[in-house]
Amino acid sequence: MPTRFELTYLKHFGLDEHPFNLTPDTAFYYPTLSGREAGNVLLVALANNEGMVKITGEVGTGKTMLCRKLLNDVPADIITAFIPNPALQPQPLYYAIATELGLTPDPHAPFAALGQMLQRHLIELRAQGKRALVCVDEAQAMPDKSLEALRLLTNVETEKHKLLQIVLFAQPELDERLQQTHLRQLRQRISFSYALSPLQHESTSAYLDFRLKQAGYRGAPLFKKGALRALHKASGGIPRLLNILAHKAMLAAYGEGSWEVRPAHVRAAIRDTDGVSLPGSATKLGLTATAVAFMLGVCFLLGKYWGASL
Repeated sequence: MPTRFELTYLKHFGLDEHPFNLTPDTAFYYPTLSGREAGNVLLVALANNEGMVKITGEVGTGKTMLCRKLLNDVPADIITAFIPNPALQPQPLYYAIATELGLTPDPHAPFAALGQMLQRHLIELRAQGKRALVCVDEAQAMPDKSLEALRLLTNVETEKHKLLQIVLFAQPELDERLQQTHLRQLRQRISFSYALSPLQHESTSAYLDFRLKQAGYRGAPLFKKGALRALHKASGGIPRLLNILAHKAMLAAYGEGSWEVRPAHVRAAIRDTDGVSLPGSATKLGLTATAVAFMLGVCFLLGKYWGASL
């Protein structure tokens, strides 16, 4: 339930909802060049029935959003399983996959029994003209034994077709782990790979405008050119950081009663965000003491909302 403050804040900017939430809402999916290329890789892999695909990217580059987009857009003949927390040992991993695929396994069933259940189910799906897709988010957190368990599932195949496809969404640490000798079999099973990259400077404005429009904004450009430059430099083009800084900069602008976001508001947002800086920027916030005090009050009132988003 929005607070009175939130409603006033949204009305001030002519918004229907918050444009820079951190949750992976696919209505706010912006197809960056990198994202489009990754999507094409996924589509080609699915069309060719490849067994395993790997999409990597730094924290905040949009892996989870891309994963959700894929799950929403797959054809009807593909049954999907989503594993958001892969820090599981092989037995609970197989249990989670079986449950996601619509089975009702015994949670205490042995690993081997769950594997046999999954194999039978994949064969049954194939007989029905269907196939299965497992998407694993944060795959870099998966134990080695569980990665090997996933590889074993890709062994379920006919003479011409894989019965299960797996997409690993992971931070670059997974690439380092896959260089280990004992994971070489898994590495060889990965048919397609793609590494997501940050937004380029020229894409920052389009990205922010898109999210604002999705949230209902219909006014003049909200972020001034200097503010856009500061946002890109401070965020490094990482979408999650852009969302955080843009949201806080809008709070600073609102605190001043402004209908546009200027560089001073971005500098205030940067100072309020751990681990973020603007090379060569002045140390002053560029806001009056009253505006700063108001902004702190704003952040306090939105603490529950913002904390939940993080």
